[in-house]
Amino acid sequence: MSVCNACRYCEQYCPVFPAMERRRTFTAADLTYLANLCHGCGECLYACQYAPPHQFNINVPQTLASIRVSSYQEYAWPRFLAVAFRRSGLTSAIALAAGFTTMLLLARVSTPVSVAGDFYTVVPHDVMVGVFGGVMVFVLIALTIGLTRYWRDQGGRVPVSRRALADTLTLRHLHGNGMDCPTAEQQRTPWRRWFHHATFYGCLLCVASTSVAAIYHLVFGWVAPYDYGSVPVILGTSGGLGLLVGPAGLLVTRTHRDPALGNSETERLDESFIVLLFLTSLTGLLLLVMRSQRVMGLLLAAHLGVVLALFVTLPYSKFVHALYRAAALLKAGREGALDVQ
Repeated sequence: MSVCNACRYCEQYCPVFPAMERRRTFTAADLTYLANLCHGCGECLYACQYAPPHQFNINVPQTLASIRVSSYQEYAWPRFLAVAFRRSGLTSAIALAAGFTTMLLLARVSTPVSVAGDFYTVVPHDVMVGVFGGVMVFVLIALTIGLTRYWRDQGGRVPVSRRALADTLTLRHLHGNGMDCPTAEQQRTPWRRWFHHATFYGCLLCVASTSVAAIYHLVFGWVAPYDYGSVPVILGTSGGLGLLVGPAGLLVTRTHRDPALGNSETERLDESFIVLLFLTSLTGLLLLVMRSQRVMGLLLAAHLGVVLALFVTLPYSKFVHALYRAAALLKAGREGALDVQ
């Protein structure tokens, strides 16, 4: 950062560099802030005259990626679960989803035969609400404490910034200095940014679908499953397609991206989170299409098992980057560091 501060060639690439230029020295909190402000586009690596093979060996994207993972571990709650960030991987994610699915299938053996199209003959509504409600309460507490710890270290003030909100929702700086995302030197495509958008808005649509379904059930007494033309199904299907296309595309683009733009820890976090999102969407869409078939009970158990695995790992997965980066953008908006190309 001291070398970058003297060079300033990349100051118009993204908010990281204007924020960096407002500091003469860099505390641990400053580095955490800059790391979470980074969107990992990688443009600065190929512009840097001090990058490898220069003897300074400066790789800003890789360094900030490593600091980001360390910050996730530092602010995790409970602290002993911070080890999950280091052990998180594709094998662990699939094993967790398979374990929850097996538990649900074993529980189903002792229940009456399921009725096609009736989810609650497989898993009673009260059981479903109790299990997932309890998990989500824990997840929200863990995320809130982690974000509070992060924000306290960053000064504790929460300014209102329309620009920061807009940049958060549009993933504006994912394309570096206004060009498409680099996958290697002299190679740039828009796919990574588009697949991020599909994933991000797919998640929001699925949350909206679940919220509307809860209102239907609790306020109007309308019990799932709902018609294909209903609001929850339309929102859920749209979100599911986004979470099918987005994660699948991100998994493919990762195989073509320069390894120098990340590190092994971030790669493992990315992969496990992306795969769980993809499996959540895949099993959910299959359940929607085949909910009137005899296989419905098996598909429901698989879907709920994957969703439960996703929820349990949220505070210890790449998901926290979205929260910490939004907070970093708020701070950057307060500092005036968002006025870049």
